[in-house]
Amino acid sequence: MGKGKSVTHVVDKEWCKGCGICVHFCPKKVLELDRKGKVDTVRLEDCIACKLCELRCPDLAIQIINKQEREND
Repeated sequence: MGKGKSVTHVVDKEWCKGCGICVHFCPKKVLELDRKGKVDTVRLEDCIACKLCELRCPDLAIQIINKQEREND
């Protein structure tokens, strides 16, 4: 997936424990931990929708939604 695609990051802040695994595995550095230690999307335009953050999150607190995939359902 290249730039310009419509991707949304859904983060459940209550489920996020701030472990930083998603931040570490993001190849484009789209994610950072906020002041409360919870994950936050800071560079959405750089996201390539690899879903490594979603796959690696031990608490299932992140979901990547590709609007293009949703329209095809």
